[in-house]
Amino acid sequence: MQRSGRASHEYKRMISVKVTASDLKKVHKIKKLLRKNRVNTVCEKARCPNLTRCFLHPTATFIILGAACTRNCAFCSVTNAPPEPVDENEPVNVANAARALKLEHVVITSVTRDDLPDAGIAQFVKTVRRVKELSRDTSVEILTPDLNGAWGELPALLDAGIDIFGHNIEMVRRLYPELRRGADYDLSLSLLREVKQLRPEMTTKSAVMLGLGETKEEVRALIGDVRAAGCDIIVIGQYLQPDAANAPVKEYISLDDFKYYEKYAYSLGFTKVLSFPLARSSYSLE
Repeated sequence: MQRSGRASHEYKRMISVKVTASDLKKVHKIKKLLRKNRVNTVCEKARCPNLTRCFLHPTATFIILGAACTRNCAFCSVTNAPPEPVDENEPVNVANAARALKLEHVVITSVTRDDLPDAGIAQFVKTVRRVKELSRDTSVEILTPDLNGAWGELPALLDAGIDIFGHNIEMVRRLYPELRRGADYDLSLSLLREVKQLRPEMTTKSAVMLGLGETKEEVRALIGDVRAAGCDIIVIGQYLQPDAANAPVKEYISLDDFKYYEKYAYSLGFTKVLSFPLARSSYSLE
């Protein structure tokens, strides 16, 4: 693991993307289309370092249920504010944007909505169904929060037409009280386990960020816990501080360590492992 200022410089160089004038025009066009369809993307809201790469494919991860989150995780740049009313037009807006972008694969995530009795499951169902109606050949991946344990409508969500169910464990157990207040490590594992029990054939996916102060032993334990919950795919990436107000980076993980975690995860039976600094849950599996 690397801790020096030199490591920080190397990571900044690693995430830099050479963008041409033509690329900028394409990205601007996509952003304009997203604004026209009145949809949010986690690419922009969470300041993802892969935004340019994904938009140029083009690929986008849509964020539903508004732009304000009811939780305030220390690592996340999504706005913590009073929740917005659920937008009834949001499902069709997302579907229209996905069709306009000619996406072959759509990722749909959301802010956490602890204020809603179903934690937002109904909006997920409507959005997935609308995307499938307008783009029949488009595969759909969802990335949900923990849904506050309100899983009564999970079967309806799993039958809505999704191809991959994702829920991120985010970080090792010890760091939850400090960096992920309001969330629960075991609840997240239980959600992944519940989905697999309800639909054994459903592909499930989770992701973790490294560099927040975890130990190698804790990362190994997390990988084992996620696999024991029946998860098929795991994504392991480097945490990068999105804003000065967010938690600082404690460590820059070496490429050798990322390779080590990849090998270890495969040894436990994961069908797919993405383990490198810029790996994110919405990163293409191709």
